[in-house]
Amino acid sequence: MEMQTPAPEVIVERQGAVGRIRLNRTRALNSLNVPMIRLIAAALTEFENDPAVAAVLVTGEGERGLCAGGDIRMIYESGRERPEEGAQFWREEFVVNSRISGYRRPYIAIMDGIVMGGGVGISAHGSHRIVTERTRLAMPETGIGYFPDVGATWLLPKAPGEFGTYLGLTGRDIVAADAILARLADSFVAADKLEALIADLAALAPSAGSADVDGVIAKHASEAPATPLQGHLALIDRCFAFDTIEEILAALEADGSDFARETLALLNSRSALSMKLTLDLLRAGRRSASLNECLEREYSATLGMLANPDFYEGVRAAVIDKDRNPKWSVGLADVTPDRLARFARKDHPPLF
Repeated sequence: MEMQTPAPEVIVERQGAVGRIRLNRTRALNSLNVPMIRLIAAALTEFENDPAVAAVLVTGEGERGLCAGGDIRMIYESGRERPEEGAQFWREEFVVNSRISGYRRPYIAIMDGIVMGGGVGISAHGSHRIVTERTRLAMPETGIGYFPDVGATWLLPKAPGEFGTYLGLTGRDIVAADAILARLADSFVAADKLEALIADLAALAPSAGSADVDGVIAKHASEAPATPLQGHLALIDRCFAFDTIEEILAALEADGSDFARETLALLNSRSALSMKLTLDLLRAGRRSASLNECLEREYSATLGMLANPDFYEGVRAAVIDKDRNPKWSVGLADVTPDRLARFARKDHPPLF
């Protein structure tokens, strides 16, 4: 009997003038692990040095989405006994996020279907970010006792008003128009036009540049359907403008609208420690001069997470047992500045 070689978890190939990176871990919704991160990094080097490649295109195989994030199950299983494995994953992932941001070719990400956590990291730092009517994008980390990483503390503060603060704290998933408003995506292309879009990108000349890619995308793009969430931006700006979680919760309670009550309930289900850490990191990101500065800060916080019981409880409830009922170990009053200081470690080699 002829043995079949399993397909690689990242398919790297050239299609015309486009270097393609196709995430292919479909059973795990293309969640990233260390081997995949290394394959992506190698592909970026290969394509950047290939004069026949005009642009890089990142897509997800399967029908469900681009990427559901990092391999949180692996970190959950190894974190307490082998924390170096989680630390190595984050280190290599964050370096790739930085490379994407500064990539010397147009970097096109088709953010079709589910795009969460690490999936945002390999797409939203690109130069050309495409969403569809099937896009469901989120940084849902406060719901698992973690915080928005992969450079999200650089990206989210760039959303208008306090929309990025709202997204980072609630972890709410959003659709195409909201992703464009949040400046996490650029263009809307209907899913049934993606195949034609990819063919036109592949037909570009090897010498094509960013403006040429813009022109191809514009040929297939249209306006994203409006969403109800954008009707609440004034409330979001007003209630999420504070620098403490307690003040944000009080503002939502005082507002009393249905949307405010819904948002309040969502925040009350999140990890108190995660929310306070996230807000601190988002405010620090707003003051930062570069993505790399934010990634360094996030990496320090990830190392602290490996000793945080709420991270393991959050992953247990969401990914392992899937009971969606985490029992957080601390409340808001317990999250003191001293406790938060544990996530600002400086005892590791810098990423950059």
